[in-house]
Amino acid sequence: MSEIKDQIAKKQGESGAGGSVASGETHEEIHHENTIFAETLFQVKGFEVTNSFLSSIVVTFVLVAFFLAAGWRIRKVPRGVQNFFEIILEGALGFVDSITGNRKTSEKLLPITLALFLFILLNNWFGILPIIGTIGVVKAHGGEEAFVPFFRGGTADLNMTLALSLFAVVTSHIIGVFSVGSWKHFNKFINFETLMEIPKKISKDKNVLFVNPIKFVVGFMEIISEFAKVASLSFRLFGNIFAGEVLLASMAMIFAFAIPLPFMFLEVLVGLVQAAVFAILTLVFMSMAMEAEH
Repeated sequence: MSEIKDQIAKKQGESGAGGSVASGETHEEIHHENTIFAETLFQVKGFEVTNSFLSSIVVTFVLVAFFLAAGWRIRKVPRGVQNFFEIILEGALGFVDSITGNRKTSEKLLPITLALFLFILLNNWFGILPIIGTIGVVKAHGGEEAFVPFFRGGTADLNMTLALSLFAVVTSHIIGVFSVGSWKHFNKFINFETLMEIPKKISKDKNVLFVNPIKFVVGFMEIISEFAKVASLSFRLFGNIFAGEVLLASMAMIFAFAIPLPFMFLEVLVGLVQAAVFAILTLVFMSMAMEAEH
């Protein structure tokens, strides 16, 4: 941090006014812009460590610490963190039951859904903490020196939201294969079964000549919808969180005191809603994948 202060002081000069150098002839200042991409902090054997990745690691450690504390010395009569965690768990189970309609199914899907919700929620809120965005390093960028913060909201990075969306969709397919079998799950998308039924049913029902080929074509539409799921999940989450951070940064520059507070409360609500939407949609995708097509 002392090196950063020295670099900033060098740019601003001893006067410290307007970012001017000591001669007062030129005016240079170290700036930071809200980029649509995550900024690289350093590399480890060719692997780029970005500020959004670093934020996600911090959030992961926070969640691990919370779950370890919740599971430490579990008592029949809950107290402290265990009591708080059980309230969350019971409420989450009841909500998942309203979607799945089956407690056993809810118990299978809740760990994935709740983990996704908490991870996304903390990442959404992490980006609007007052300290975030003010601690960082000065790096050369585009021929100029720019300030790069150590932390950036994980879900304000499209790479992160795309990875979460791929995880949600791929997991739903894996659950579908284990629930209904690989053949039945495959036929939801490339429905060979409907074509194979035509010779068997044509003597009793001539409509299969028209209905079953349509079902086969509809399966290809389902393939397109799977890609649409990934796109909609990732862009919705990224767009809302990134736009919120840009809005807060803009308001803080225009009105430094009091005025940004309502917008911060709004972003807290947006972060909660977006985490819930992502988790609920993932739950719906997994629930649908567990059912055989009729």
